[in-house]
Amino acid sequence: MIKEIEIKTSSRLQFIDISRQIAEAVSESGVEQGICVIFTPHTTAAITINENADPSVKSDINRKLSDIYPEKDNYQHAEGNSDSHIKSSLIGCSETVIIRDGRLLLGTWQGIMFCEFDGGRNRRVLIKIVEG
Repeated sequence: MIKEIEIKTSSRLQFIDISRQIAEAVSESGVEQGICVIFTPHTTAAITINENADPSVKSDINRKLSDIYPEKDNYQHAEGNSDSHIKSSLIGCSETVIIRDGRLLLGTWQGIMFCEFDGGRNRRVLIKIVEG
């Protein structure tokens, strides 16, 4: 099963908790044991797992990434979003989560985040659920 969800971002740098949508896809699949792969097919976005209880974690990550890779630097890429490509490559375009007893096996404070580095845009996230 592959499910696609659409995300509309509203700012250039944004972390969006998509844990609920991923959990719903797992529930709909009926898979009790397996894995869930979460993938975004964009070169200036990413998927990560991190704390979702304190919103300052997301802003701290974005701030530090922007300190290290500022929007304006001596980049050669003509579109002016090289920092977004770098951030996407560092964080990565996918995550894999174990499914046990029909639920995502995440830690107490973990959430699945869609990371926007070049928004606002319309984005896609693909969810592949494998039984096993």
